[in-house]
Amino acid sequence: MRVVDYPIGETTGSYPVSTALDAFDQDLLAQHEVDGHSIVLEGETVVARASLWWRDTPKFEAEQLGIIGHFAARDKRAAEQLQSRLFERLKAQGCSLAVGPMDGNTWRRYRFVSDPGDEPPFFLEPENPALYPDSFLSAGFTPMAQYTSARVTDLTLHDNRIPRAIARLKGDGIDWRPLDMANFERELRSIYRLSLRCFNNNFLYTPIEEASFLAQYQAVAPYVRPELTLMAERDGDLLGYLFGIPDLNQGRRGEPVDTFIVKTVAALPERRNAGLGSVLVAESHRIAHEQGYRYAIHALMHESNQSRNISAHYAHTMRRYTLYQKRLDRS
Repeated sequence: MRVVDYPIGETTGSYPVSTALDAFDQDLLAQHEVDGHSIVLEGETVVARASLWWRDTPKFEAEQLGIIGHFAARDKRAAEQLQSRLFERLKAQGCSLAVGPMDGNTWRRYRFVSDPGDEPPFFLEPENPALYPDSFLSAGFTPMAQYTSARVTDLTLHDNRIPRAIARLKGDGIDWRPLDMANFERELRSIYRLSLRCFNNNFLYTPIEEASFLAQYQAVAPYVRPELTLMAERDGDLLGYLFGIPDLNQGRRGEPVDTFIVKTVAALPERRNAGLGSVLVAESHRIAHEQGYRYAIHALMHESNQSRNISAHYAHTMRRYTLYQKRLDRS
């Protein structure tokens, strides 16, 4: 096996790729503005790959982060050779802490499934072989942040605080409505502006350009059911939203689609809006139940986020995910 580093602007397209690796669109190297990309070859076949970011990485304490993403490996040996080279490259750039997996920032794919549980993967959920987190641990990574997804098995469960919160919020002029698909791009622009304000203090947050945000959400437009996405407003100003989507993986498995996914919940952290996130979750359950859904999945919640506290009233953990870190010795 040998490791090859690619200058920016070149691709790995001239090499066949091991069938053990998941599909990878080479255009992502440019779209995600990678700073480096390395592959492991066995003969002329790619058996491992990863991208690196060391410029414009998220801020974290006094560390200079080096980000590892687009990671894939056929086996433990290929992973070890790749990781050794990745660490060398990051140290050469002055990075003090390697973080991964993350495709550049937290707006894109990041985290490994570290405890898969017994439930099948849901729509838009990241998936990975057990080899990947195991290889990170073997290389000296430790958990940096933990995330969970939780399953709601009864959409009629009630939180007794919700009726009072609804009355208070509506009395203050706040109301909510379904997503307006006839003006989808305008709705997305409002969601984008609100997300920048709501997520500014999230773990390893970095801003994203509006065009990139729109492209991500427009890609799932064909799968959106507007009644499962709620827009909370006062006098036409967006104060919060809940983005929900059916679990279309059920249909792909030949099952009835009776589960919806709460993908994102956001509300401005102002005192007048207290309880809005909880209300949007409760309302999404009620509406989904009326639409014939039986279950919900609260997806990919950081262990310390408010959304996890809301979810605890209804759901039980079904899956765990981990983002990893490794100290880089720059001596």
